[in-house]
Amino acid sequence: MNEPITAFDLGRMFFGDEPPLFLAEIAIRTIIIYVYTLLLIRWIGSRSIGQLSMVEFLLVIALGSAVGDAMFYPDVPLVHCMVVITMVVLLDKFLSLLVSRSAILEDAIEGKSIEVVRDGLICWKELERMNIGHDELFEQLRLNKIERLGEVRGAYFETNGLLSVFRAEAEIKPESLSIMPPWDVSKPRQFEAGSTPDGDRQFACIRCATVVDPVEGKALSACPRCGGETWHRAAPPPGATQEQEPGKTARSGKPKKGVARRSQTE
Repeated sequence: MNEPITAFDLGRMFFGDEPPLFLAEIAIRTIIIYVYTLLLIRWIGSRSIGQLSMVEFLLVIALGSAVGDAMFYPDVPLVHCMVVITMVVLLDKFLSLLVSRSAILEDAIEGKSIEVVRDGLICWKELERMNIGHDELFEQLRLNKIERLGEVRGAYFETNGLLSVFRAEAEIKPESLSIMPPWDVSKPRQFEAGSTPDGDRQFACIRCATVVDPVEGKALSACPRCGGETWHRAAPPPGATQEQEPGKTARSGKPKKGVARRSQTE
C-alpha cells in the first residue's frame, strides 16, 4: 500500500525521489519526443493549424503537456517540469534560428505554398498529393467570393493552411466550372464519358475544370488533361442564361443593356 502523501513536502514537490542524473534523462526524453512529434505533425500536414506556424504549433502542444502534468500530478516534481519547459523553449529558439538561416530546412519544417488553381484550371495532381478533396477547395474558394473557376487567375494553399486567391481581371474563359451553389446543396447534372448530351453548351471536367466544346451527335470522351470521365455543363458568365450565348438575350439575340457593366462590378 502506498504511503500517504504529505502536503507541502518541499523535497517531493521540487525534486521527487529520483537521483539528480534523472534530470539529464528528462532532457534526452524531451528531445526525442519533440522530434518524434514534429515528424508526426509534418506527416499529418499543416492545413488545420490556422495562423500558427509549424514550430509555434508544436511549441503550444509541448508546453501544454509539460505544464498540465505538473499542475495536478503529485508525483511529478516541479523541477522536472521546469527542465522540460526549458528544453522545449530552447529547442524552439534553436529551431527557429536554423529555419531563418536555411531555406532547405524552412521548406522541410514549415512546408511550401502549393498552387491548386491556375488560369481557371484545377491543379489536380497537387490536390491528390496533399490529400485535399474538391469539396474543401471549393469551400475555400466560395469563402473568397468565387462562383466559377474562370474567375481565378491563381489560388495557393499557404503554409498556415489558408487559401490565397487571385482574381483574373476578366474571366479567363467565357464558360467554366461552377461551384455555386455548393454541390451538396444543389448538385448539377453529371454526364459520364460515353454519353451523348443534347445542346451546344460547353462541358467542364469536375476533376480539373478543363472546358471542352461538344461535337453534335458525338459522345463525350475522357478529359484530355486529367483523364477524368465525369462532366458538368459549364456555367455561363453573369447575365447570360442557361441556353444562350454570353451577353445576348433569349428573344432578340442583341446584347442586353447593362450586362457588361454589371459583369465588371460583380
